[in-house]
Amino acid sequence: MASHIELNPATQITVGTIGPPGQRTFYLQGSRGSQTISVTIEKEQARMLAESFEALIQELSTKYPEPNDTSVWTDMRLREPVESLFRVGNIGIGYNEDSNQVVLVAYELVEEEEEPNVVSYWITRAQVQSLVQHAYDVVKAGRPICGNCGKPIDPTGHFCPQRNGHAH
Repeated sequence: MASHIELNPATQITVGTIGPPGQRTFYLQGSRGSQTISVTIEKEQARMLAESFEALIQELSTKYPEPNDTSVWTDMRLREPVESLFRVGNIGIGYNEDSNQVVLVAYELVEEEEEPNVVSYWITRAQVQSLVQHAYDVVKAGRPICGNCGKPIDPTGHFCPQRNGHAH
């Protein structure tokens, strides 16, 4: 039977990586007290999460203006040991007006007939704002991108089809 873990409220949330560029594993991690839940995500999921949260925060700031909340979450490092509960298939985000919390729901990647395990991270808008910029920074910290073909450049070099006359 699938489980649903709720970190409400999460006292910490971050996106981080382990491994060298080109071989990094991306993690979404949140904590509540001494309980830390890490799940494995893809680089694209980290980027899309940052974009989605950025749009949500803009929407919320017009619909539900908040008093100037200047609290910033500065420690965005992964907490060791990082032990992934599961690989994420889908991510959902939402907002609870009554508690003024944002929820990030991570669903396990499963076969079609299986019930996914689920983790819900309930976080403040200030945590979301800190996470957005941090997630962008983590994604950008990988391998540089070739200006000609858009593919990552490995430390050992890069074969670029555009420069070899074999575009596409």
